Amino acid sequence: MPARIQSIAFAIMAAVAVEASPSLAAADSVSGRALVTDGDTLVIGDARIRLEGIDAPETDQVCLDREQRRFPCGIDAREKLKELTGDRALTCVGEEMDRYGRRLMMCSVGNLDINGAMVKAGWALAYVRYSRRYVAQEADARGHAAGMWAGAFIAPWDWRHRDRNTIILGSISVPVTAQAALLPANPDVPNAAGCNIKGNISRSGARIYHVPGMRDYERVRINERSGERWFCSEEEARAAGWRRAQR
Repeated sequence: MPARIQSIAFAIMAAVAVEASPSLAAADSVSGRALVTDGDTLVIGDARIRLEGIDAPETDQVCLDREQRRFPCGIDAREKLKELTGDRALTCVGEEMDRYGRRLMMCSVGNLDINGAMVKAGWALAYVRYSRRYVAQEADARGHAAGMWAGAFIAPWDWRHRDRNTIILGSISVPVTAQAALLPANPDVPNAAGCNIKGNISRSGARIYHVPGMRDYERVRINERSGERWFCSEEEARAAGWRRAQR
C-alpha cells in the first residue's frame, strides 16, 4: 500500500500556551560537562539525560536534503547538539525519569535553552505527545526551512515504527522520490553507514546490543517495528538503556 505523503500545514498559532518552566528550587538539578550520545540524549557524570519536550532523529536515521539526496540526519542532529553544548558546563533540571532509566530534563548553557535551540535549528521536533513547550520553535524552524525542514523526513517517533503508510514531512512540499528513499528498509542492513550495532529485544523484554564480531551477531535480526534498532556507537546504546550482550 503506498505511503501517505504529507506536508505539514503551517497552522501552529502563536497564541499556543507554553508550559511554565519547572521551579529550579523544586526540580532536581544536574550540572557539568556533557557527553552527547545522540540528538536528544547526553550523559553528565553518572546521569543519563533525555532532553525533555523534544524528539530528535535516531543516529541511524536518514532524511532527504533540499536536492532530494539521502543524508544521515541523525548524525547531523547529534553533531548540532555537540556544537550547542561544546566544552561548557550545562545545568539540567527535571524530576521525572523515562522507562529506560533516563532523567527527563531541560538543559541550558548560560541563558540558552538547549532543548529549544535544537528544535529551532530544525534538528529536533516538539514532542507534543508529552509537551507543547516547543511548538513555537518548531513553527519557526519550518518557516525558515531549517535543518531537516529543508528537505523531507520522517518524524522520529514514526521512524522507529515506520511502514508503507508512514507520513513523510516537509517544509513546503514533499518530493515523490521520498517514498522510495525513506520508507523501504532491509532489516539486515544498517540505515546509515557505520551504524552497525544491533539493538535486540529478547523474549523477556531485555534490551541487549550486539557489536560486529560477537558470536551471536550474524544470527540476530532487527525488527524495527517492534522497537529494535541500529546504533552507531556503544556509548549511544548504553545511554539509550541497552546493555552489551555477553557473547
